[in-house]
Amino acid sequence: MPKTKTHSGAKKKFKVTGTGKLTRRHAMQSHILEKKSQKRKRAFGNDQPVDKSNVKQILKLLGRR
Repeated sequence: MPKTKTHSGAKKKFKVTGTGKLTRRHAMQSHILEKKSQKRKRAFGNDQPVDKSNVKQILKLLGRR
């Protein structure tokens, strides 16, 4: 059976942590930033965990499991 290829779009958008959890970037951070609060804009810099309903599908795209 051939090896499973990693989805090239998914590997740029998701990261697997050392404990095996998936992280992603925040949305809404590229433009129209004037009206957003400083607190909200700072939070964009931190990675967000992926919702558990999507984990199985993303791991498959990343060639895991």
